[in-house]
Amino acid sequence: MDSTTQLAIRRAGITAPVRASGSPAPPGSREITHATADVYDPVQSAGSPRVRAAHVLEDNWTGTSTVPSRGLYPHQWSWDSAFIAIGLRHLSPLRAQTELETLLGAQWGDGRIPHIVFNPSVPLDAYFPSPDFWRSSTAGRAAGAPRTVQTSGIVQPPVHALATWLVHQADPGLSRARSFLTRMYPRLAAWHRYLLHRRDLGGGGLASVVHPWEQGMDNSPCWDAPLSRITPAPPRTFRRADLDHGSAEDRPTDLDYGRYVRLATDYRDGGYADGTGGGAGDGAGRFGVEDPAFNALLIASEHALAAIARELGAAGTARHARAERLTAALVERLWDPAEGMFFCRDVYGGDESGALGAERCSPSGDPASGPRPQSGAHETEQCSRSGDRAAERLTRSGDREMQPRSRSGAHETEQRLRSGAHRAERRSPGGALIPERSVAGLLPLILPALPRDIATTLVRTAAGPHFGLGGVSRLVPSYDLTGHAFDPRRYWRGPAWFNTNWLLERGLRLHGEHGRARELRSALLETADASGFAEYVDPHTGEACGALGFSWTAALTLDLLHEPSGADQAVVSRPGRDAFDTDTAQGAAPHGTPPGGTAPRSSFETGAKGGDRG
Repeated sequence: MDSTTQLAIRRAGITAPVRASGSPAPPGSREITHATADVYDPVQSAGSPRVRAAHVLEDNWTGTSTVPSRGLYPHQWSWDSAFIAIGLRHLSPLRAQTELETLLGAQWGDGRIPHIVFNPSVPLDAYFPSPDFWRSSTAGRAAGAPRTVQTSGIVQPPVHALATWLVHQADPGLSRARSFLTRMYPRLAAWHRYLLHRRDLGGGGLASVVHPWEQGMDNSPCWDAPLSRITPAPPRTFRRADLDHGSAEDRPTDLDYGRYVRLATDYRDGGYADGTGGGAGDGAGRFGVEDPAFNALLIASEHALAAIARELGAAGTARHARAERLTAALVERLWDPAEGMFFCRDVYGGDESGALGAERCSPSGDPASGPRPQSGAHETEQCSRSGDRAAERLTRSGDREMQPRSRSGAHETEQRLRSGAHRAERRSPGGALIPERSVAGLLPLILPALPRDIATTLVRTAAGPHFGLGGVSRLVPSYDLTGHAFDPRRYWRGPAWFNTNWLLERGLRLHGEHGRARELRSALLETADASGFAEYVDPHTGEACGALGFSWTAALTLDLLHEPSGADQAVVSRPGRDAFDTDTAQGAAPHGTPPGGTAPRSSFETGAKGGDRG
């Protein structure tokens, strides 16, 4: 039986070895043989989408991790590996665990997970920026960069705790036997600590990205304004290897790429040190953005860390409380009620007294409801009132079913949420919202404690003229269909991506939009297979763009194919808990299900490359 055939597998109640062909056992692991092992399923058709997707992942497997694509992206990428593991868990839970273990094995001492882990067997000129550009082991020494492996010095969206929890659920017996969660939890906790403490550049409680490559949607028009402050590196100082694999018309411009290189160079030459203050100075030459998708994934992973903590015998309530506080901060700082979606905040963008200023913080959310506040103090007061109401909505919708955290129970929870919002207000409002509609502004839909009215508004915005969900778009585009910078083929300036649509499908189902979720799921599966598991596609036609045989497209296809047909009928009745707590969701087996028993499921379980990547 060849290795690809071994990946065409199903769960079966017979005894068989787990390890997939070509994957060595990670350090500290042992071969596991038990009643829920992965075995070959002869019923699978050789031409089925499942087998074709498995072929992609096998072709891109290196022995310890999976590259996004062999040509354009020949190393390991951070959020790619998280999404890949979510799909791999349906083929080989051991390989999925190995994927994440390899990535976190390159974690820095300060907690950051680098966005690239370089394969030393790949020639330096195969990808730029290459290891000799990042110089992680020397420039990153003060930040605790590993000495035995070369990495980049920036990060990518924190999907990792969510992926870890879903991989554990695929085979709890294997996971427990290998102490998978026990080994992963402290690393994931350090990763979140880094983001929450070292990257709160705006002072409002949210994590900031310091380079467009960190957010994953690298070439988004959202970055145009903050990038305009950056002096580009001269073209002669770097060579763009990406143009060897794609048309220049579909890739970032040389001007933007020069700015990417300048930002990365300055960050490296500063020892990869992160700022700790807000927007001091005029912000010239600095890049710091609070992104709604990046922070929504951080919040989702906080919920997942709470579930992991409970599996390991802790309460997990502190992490749920933190996730709720972050959700309140997300709403307070990035939600625009007038536009019906979340926007990025440029933390060095100056005063918000302009077009995206006071009307976005007005209590009614309607610019026409009254005169725009002119005074900075009055504007702050209006934002504070709006943020407090958001916190109260979160308390009502998301905390009602939380188990008591102390003797004062729900009352203490409400006070915590309110006081957290007020603390955030006192530390803000640095920067200015960026008036560009990106799919990132829809992705907080994945959050279980998102207020119902905001979730409803997000769905309406997604289905409207800017994104065309269920209408003019086959898949939801990465950028506003009516926007000035829309291009259906240019990187993150309009094409549809499979990871963002996968997240939206989950969010729709989470908030009860089952019909829309089914339609989007069908479109995802059809487009992924028809496009040859493309990196991204034209949102109108589904025409393949970028690399073919792209790993996370194949992995997320497997995840959607795995989902039972009735799963989308589940009702999430307890936001803030059930979407991530599989001990209580969907009639799952209780905590302590023995190895070989039914793996718990969550309403998020059906399992998300990012941009130019750097």
